[in-house]
Amino acid sequence: MAYRHQKVQRLRRLAGRTSARRAERVFVAEGVKVVSEALAAGVPIEAVFAAPGAPADLLDRAVEAGARVHDLAPGVIERVAGTVTPQPVIATVPYVDVELDALRGADLVVVCVDVRDPGNAGTVLRSAEAAGAGGIICCDGCVDVYNPKTVRASAGSLFHVPVVNGGDPADVLRRLGEWGLRRLGAVAGRGSDYTAADLVGPTALVLGNEACGLPDSTAALLDGEITIPMTGRAESLNVGMAAAVLCFEAARQRRARRQPAGAT
Repeated sequence: MAYRHQKVQRLRRLAGRTSARRAERVFVAEGVKVVSEALAAGVPIEAVFAAPGAPADLLDRAVEAGARVHDLAPGVIERVAGTVTPQPVIATVPYVDVELDALRGADLVVVCVDVRDPGNAGTVLRSAEAAGAGGIICCDGCVDVYNPKTVRASAGSLFHVPVVNGGDPADVLRRLGEWGLRRLGAVAGRGSDYTAADLVGPTALVLGNEACGLPDSTAALLDGEITIPMTGRAESLNVGMAAAVLCFEAARQRRARRQPAGAT
């Protein structure tokens, strides 16, 4: 019983403290979808904690993949999970982020600068991966990509696209420029219409803070600015929605470029 109690206490620390996650380089993945995607990606899951009602086939897959499975008594998972009505599965997973050099050669990269909301960060990950981005960079000052809310909002995309966790924004943008990527900052109002921008060539889409946008310090490191025009009264989209619009425009342009002449 003491052993089980220690395991649950560790789960709570990993779920609630960035410092605990960084010290162990382990994070918490909550929910059937997220854990299933981790298994599908071949991520070496450390352990799975199953409450009553956990899908037996998912637990079987976890065991086959080498993960330890621990049964939790009724009511325990509610004290650990970050949702009001948690799903019956939580896993502990080693960090999956990569070094910046791993993105060398990627032709569509999303750069987050001072993105603070965990849900928005997760949506950026999900949108970028779904649109075929070659990597995402969450620079210093962004929310922890292993925040449980971010992991949940990514819906498993965290396991399917290379993610760089950290890096000085100026250093990151300089490196991307040296690699030949065109660095386009998403701004409200003053940029070129995003549909008129050439997003087919090697591109880095640079997204800023939810309230303040991109800091002035990045301006000299951008090759251009793009804007999503607003027809209604809203001044801008939140950064997660903006990422989806921009990434899928890049995907659309690239499909059109590959389409044979005369094809419909």
